[in-house]
Amino acid sequence: MKIAKRMDRLSESITIAITTLSRELKASGKDVLSFSAGEPDFGTPQVIKDAAIKALENNDTRYTAVEGTPALRDAISKKLKRDNNLDYDPSEIIVSVGAKHSLFNIFQATIQEDDEVIIPAPYWVTYPEQVKYCGGTVVEILTDDSTNFKITAQQLKDAITPKSKFLILTTPSNPTGSVYSKEELESLAEVLKDTNIMIISDEMYEKLVYDGTKFTAVASINDDMFARTITINGLSKAVAMTGWRMGYLATKDKDILKAVKKLQSQSTSNINSITQAASITALDGSADSDIEMMRVEFEKRKHLAVKLMNEIDGLSVVDPTGAFYLFVNIKDVSNDSMQFCQDLLSEVGVAVVPGVAFGLEGYFRLSFATDEDTIKDGINRIAKFVKDI
Repeated sequence: MKIAKRMDRLSESITIAITTLSRELKASGKDVLSFSAGEPDFGTPQVIKDAAIKALENNDTRYTAVEGTPALRDAISKKLKRDNNLDYDPSEIIVSVGAKHSLFNIFQATIQEDDEVIIPAPYWVTYPEQVKYCGGTVVEILTDDSTNFKITAQQLKDAITPKSKFLILTTPSNPTGSVYSKEELESLAEVLKDTNIMIISDEMYEKLVYDGTKFTAVASINDDMFARTITINGLSKAVAMTGWRMGYLATKDKDILKAVKKLQSQSTSNINSITQAASITALDGSADSDIEMMRVEFEKRKHLAVKLMNEIDGLSVVDPTGAFYLFVNIKDVSNDSMQFCQDLLSEVGVAVVPGVAFGLEGYFRLSFATDEDTIKDGINRIAKFVKDI
C-alpha cells in the first residue's frame, strides 16, 4: 500500500516516543524514572467519577449532538463567564476529543497552502506538525530565558507578513511554564489590532498557576481580541482527566464553527457520552477543592525541583509560574539535547524530553507531576550524570 505523501509532512511525537521507551525499559526490569509525560499523577476526583457512574446507570450511552450536549456546552459557557469573564453562547462552543482534536479541526478547516502560522518557540510539539500536515507554513519566533520564554510586541510585529493567518499563544506554557501577564497581552493586542490575524489561545493549564500569579484569558483583553481569538481548553491537566479525552473550542467566528462542526460530523462525531456527563460536574465547581489541592501540591513540587535543579553546576532553570514543567538550560554542558537525553536515560535511567522537540536546542523538559521522593531521586541522578560528563 502506497502511503499518502501528506504523511511525509508529519514527524512522530518525541514526547510520546520517549515516554513509550521509558515504559518499555521499566517493564523489562530497568530502573527508570520517567519525567517525560505531561500527565498529572493524581486520580480523577471522586465526584467526577461518581457523575460518570450515574450517567451509566441512567443509560446516557447514546449518540449526542456532534458539538456536545446542550447541558455540557451550557456548563462550559458558564465556566468561561465565571472564571474568565468571557461571554460565549453555548452555540459558540464545540466539544472535541481533547484539545489536540480541537486544534486539528481548526487547522484542517482553515489552513490552505502557504498560509502562515506564527508560533513562539519553544512550543508544544503538536502545533507545527498539525500546521505542516495541513499545508501551512510555520513561522517561529524564538525566545529564551531572558524573557521567560515569552515573545515581545516587537518580535510579533517583525514576524507578521501578508500571509499570516494565525498566532498561537499558550499560557501557561507547555513546555516552559511561563504565563503571559495582562500587560504583556495588551502589548501584543496593540500589534494585532489592525490585522486580520486570528489567535489560537491554548489555555489548558489555566488552573495551574503558582506564587500568586494571576491567569488572564487572551480573549478577555478587549473587544478586538475577543473577536479574533479562538479559545482552546479542556479538562486533562487541571482536573486529572487525560484519559477521558475532553477538549473544547469557543469562538465568535460563525464560519469556523460551521466548518469545524461539519468536519467533526464526518470524522469522530460526538465525544463519548459518559465523558460529557462527567465533564459537567468537573466544570460546575463541584471539583474545585480537588483542583486546588492538586495545584497546591504541584506548587510544592515546583519549589523543590527548581531548588535542586539550580544547585547542579552547569544547569539552570527559570522558575515557572504555571503548568507542571521545568525547561532546563543545559547549554553549558551540551549543545545536543537529543544526545544528552538519550545518554541520561541509558546511563542513569532518567527520562526527560529534549528541547529540540519543542523547537529550542540547549534545553530539556522535566515534568514535576510526580511525588517528591521521585523528584529528589531523579534530580540527584541528573546531578551525578552531569558531574560525570
